Amino acid sequence: MTPEFSIKTFDELTSVDLYHILKARSQVFVVEQTCAYQDIDEADFDCLHLVAHHNEKLIGYCRIITPDASAESIPAIGRVLVLPQYRGNGLARKIMTEAIKYCHKKYGKKTPIAIAAQTYLINFYQSLGFIANSDFYLADGLEHVNMVLYPAKKVKAPSQSSGASTILNSILLVLAVLFVIGVVYLMI
Repeated sequence: MTPEFSIKTFDELTSVDLYHILKARSQVFVVEQTCAYQDIDEADFDCLHLVAHHNEKLIGYCRIITPDASAESIPAIGRVLVLPQYRGNGLARKIMTEAIKYCHKKYGKKTPIAIAAQTYLINFYQSLGFIANSDFYLADGLEHVNMVLYPAKKVKAPSQSSGASTILNSILLVLAVLFVIGVVYLMI
């Protein structure tokens, strides 16, 4: 299954879009996780809403919190969900990859990206490059940890003049000189 993605500001969402987003968030975060908390918050107004669709039906979602609205002044990804019947086929990874690509395009590849991850998902987020940067804490009765995706560091290839290659080149030069001296000695 290849999902289609859309990213909209709150003002661009239709009332039908908003209904399906809030229904999915309630289904996953309130009912499924048996966590009574206020899912609808003021942050929704300032977020970008990334929706994964299949045949025009919402199958997954996340919101991108802009640096202006983020506590850390960097973009953040939150409310990541995949509806139960669409799990197990890599959709969460595709959603996160789309959100990360969007953040890199909009805010630059050198800008870190934050998430507040439920701790049972640490390995998943680490596989995407996120690194835990806080102690565990309870949020709405569920254990979380703050994580950050730092900019990728470019790794330089070792230069030809590294210490090991310099020693090897010196040894080869000495052997070549000794070979030439040996050949000249045998010719005399």
